[in-house]
Amino acid sequence: MELPKFLLGDNTDCPEDIFIIHLDYPRFIINLKDDEVEFMEEAEDLDEGELNAEMEGLIVEATAFYDREMERYEKE
Repeated sequence: MELPKFLLGDNTDCPEDIFIIHLDYPRFIINLKDDEVEFMEEAEDLDEGELNAEMEGLIVEATAFYDREMERYEKE
């Protein structure tokens, strides 16, 4: 099975929060309510500067993914 790069998630205990789950390396979850990022694993092969640059790009990708998904949802 091939998993998508991003998933949208929510939780009834956090009704105001929307989560984007990044399933590729490094795996992390972004809470769009407050832009908090939680890593599910350490990025051991990247130094801090590389990780910051990569995360910046991934966060842009994640928010673009969310925007596309919302556009699709609104069309249905």
